[in-house]
Amino acid sequence: MTELLFSYGTLRLPTVQRANFGRLLDGTNDTLPGFRLGTVRITDPAVVAQSGSDEHPVLVRTDDPRDQVAGTALEVTPDDLTAADAYEVDDYVRTRTTLASGREAWVYVAADDA
Repeated sequence: MTELLFSYGTLRLPTVQRANFGRLLDGTNDTLPGFRLGTVRITDPAVVAQSGSDEHPVLVRTDDPRDQVAGTALEVTPDDLTAADAYEVDDYVRTRTTLASGREAWVYVAADDA
């Protein structure tokens, strides 16, 4: 069973995908309305090593449809979602959303916006 995971940040990086999923993921460009990008400081050394940065983007809800975040709707399995959950730090929480294309996808948002 394949689902979609909307990524706007480090989960789009080939190094992060190989480290967490063992392969590169297929995906298509899409956007998420009603959000803007903020940043979060990452302190987990393993996540910093995989991504190459201690600052990661994070979605911040605005509920303004003019605000949109570009990203990639990645095709993932349930096991991939479990791996992504393990990679994402506590500043993020996974939730369901509707993309601009009308497709349903999982997405990681700021934990305090969930």
